[in-house]
Amino acid sequence: MKKLYIIGAGGFGREVLNWALHCKEQQSPEWEIAGFLDGNVKALNGFGVNASVVGDPNSFVPSEGDLLLCAVGHPATRLRLCTMLEERGGSFATLIHPTVVMGLHCHIGEGSILCPNTVVTTNVTVGKHVIVNVGATLGHDVVVGDGSTLNSHCDVTGGASLGKGVFLGSHAVILPRAKVGDFARVGAGSTVLRRAVANTTVFGVPAKRIPRIE
Repeated sequence: MKKLYIIGAGGFGREVLNWALHCKEQQSPEWEIAGFLDGNVKALNGFGVNASVVGDPNSFVPSEGDLLLCAVGHPATRLRLCTMLEERGGSFATLIHPTVVMGLHCHIGEGSILCPNTVVTTNVTVGKHVIVNVGATLGHDVVVGDGSTLNSHCDVTGGASLGKGVFLGSHAVILPRAKVGDFARVGAGSTVLRRAVANTTVFGVPAKRIPRIE
């Protein structure tokens, strides 16, 4: 039996623990939850979590039989941690909640997390270490780059593409065939009509670039 370590013991990490337990109950994966990896050993104090922080991801060295799952919401931080642990030989689980609806010819990359009630329609490609949070929808032929975060109830519609490390706030909408560049951030409730340029933050309906303040 393999050991599953959840990277990040914050709020989303605690949610992922619940989704992992649901998978354990209904899908019987060949792993047991070993605990959390977090730099704050007290991160779980006061939450009644039946698991503990057992190490720091920055110093953790995976052993054979260990599986990792990164529950850090910030895309760049998640990609940094996952790359570092992969270079140390780490292997990542892919978590697909039992309530996920998934059509034919979809590919979900290693280390990705699909939370409850998400819908992945058909011919969708999701990269590695992607988070698709509760109730989000990915339409036909959508492409999602590595390390992206789609928060709850996002709607990425047919033929749209998200680059690497994209962050979508809750209820963001990406219209058909629109493109969101690498590490762009789309604000909660915003709608991208055609394009969001890489490394920018956009907000509103339609989504417009917010000037960066140094």
